[in-house]
Amino acid sequence: MGMVCLLLFSSAALPASADGDPYAYHYSYYGDTVPAPAAYEATTIITGKKLNITPFKEPSDMHVTADERVYVLDSGNGRIVEMDRNFKLVRTIESFQNDGKKDQFKNPQGLFVTEKGDLLVADSDNQRVVHLDNKGQLVKIVSEPKSDLLNEDFQFKPMRIVMDQGERIYVMAAGVFDGFMEFSADGEFSSFIGANRVQVDPVEYLWKRFATREQRSQMVMFTPTEFTNLDMDEEGFIYATSGDRGKDPIKKLNAQGTDILRREGYSAPQGDLRYTTEAGPSRLIDVDVGDSDMYSVLDSNRGRIFTYNGDGYLLHIFGGIGNRMGMFNTPVALERAGDRMLVLDKALGEITVFQTTEYGRTLHDAVRSYYNGEEDQSSELFAKAAEMNANLEYAYAGIGKALLRQKEYAESAQYFKQSMERQGYSKAFLLYRKELMREHFSWVMSGIFLAVAAFVTIAIVRRQKRRTTNAGIK
Repeated sequence: MGMVCLLLFSSAALPASADGDPYAYHYSYYGDTVPAPAAYEATTIITGKKLNITPFKEPSDMHVTADERVYVLDSGNGRIVEMDRNFKLVRTIESFQNDGKKDQFKNPQGLFVTEKGDLLVADSDNQRVVHLDNKGQLVKIVSEPKSDLLNEDFQFKPMRIVMDQGERIYVMAAGVFDGFMEFSADGEFSSFIGANRVQVDPVEYLWKRFATREQRSQMVMFTPTEFTNLDMDEEGFIYATSGDRGKDPIKKLNAQGTDILRREGYSAPQGDLRYTTEAGPSRLIDVDVGDSDMYSVLDSNRGRIFTYNGDGYLLHIFGGIGNRMGMFNTPVALERAGDRMLVLDKALGEITVFQTTEYGRTLHDAVRSYYNGEEDQSSELFAKAAEMNANLEYAYAGIGKALLRQKEYAESAQYFKQSMERQGYSKAFLLYRKELMREHFSWVMSGIFLAVAAFVTIAIVRRQKRRTTNAGIK
């Protein structure tokens, strides 16, 4: 939809939601903001004081494991803080043994925890990646990668990090425009993957064609945008965000670095569709991948969290910048923990914990049911979500898709029409037409045969009468 660039939007203009929360809203098929129930509500805030440790100091990242253990990278204090699923302190890791000597982190920025509990830390100011086992013992250090693909003056400053099941490490490094740096299991740099495409301003490009060498040297170079964060799903696909608006600020990369994110919703996943020219568009700085292909992204510009399903349909929006419960000062990271969502605030040094509302749970369960092929249940849940939010056009599309799988083509087409989902409507209508043709084929063919036979008979009778008449005249 081409409405994105110049549309005006301000938080003051947000519609009141169905439950009175002015920061819960949605976008319609036409890109208009419409009221919506809150999908999440803030329940508690976690601080260092609550954990009986020194306050968090400029924390930059966190990670939640499958069993909902929470790890916080407390960058200013150079430590990792681990909590259980009930947010009780388990341990802090402030140092580790390196060749028999005590070693520490220096302004680390990225953290990842593997399924077996290994810790990977982007130890930024020490220009290295530190790999610790689940007991906090050093496994290996990745530093100063050497390759013909890197400039001689390259300075390795890792900012974010993930590891796949094959123990390959993917690093988002500061100042790197060629994509994510891929390291083998033994820590050797191998390649770049997923570089963003160059965004070219046609007017500036034309101006450069006619500018002098001195003028060109003062202009902005056409370089790809940097990534701002990454996450990995259960199948090893990398989800990544870019801070600049660009064409696709959210990507899903396969092993070859090709973007395979589905963008079949009413508009491509990108955060806010409407915004003031002064505030600018969303700046997406983190992404969290959940189950059933659902994923959420964090907008640092306005502190909002946007959640999408695997096809790219917007499910809900919550959060904001402010002083009240459920809002943030400087949000830097988000993580899902079961039905809860955790948002880390760097400036305030705290984690806000959100719990799904009945509306949020219903919508998520509907998406999960459809993802798992449970058509009857997903249809019922989408209908229930639509009752709670009549502005959720996607719910009608969800019902249409469930009915389509059940081969209820006529009813499916009606729901797709209601949701303004043209592609689904066309598919359902074509299948319905084929079904009608198949059901009535024998009758249609019989009718055609009888019509042809009648036509032939009438033609023969007329010809015989004409011959008889002509014979009588003679």
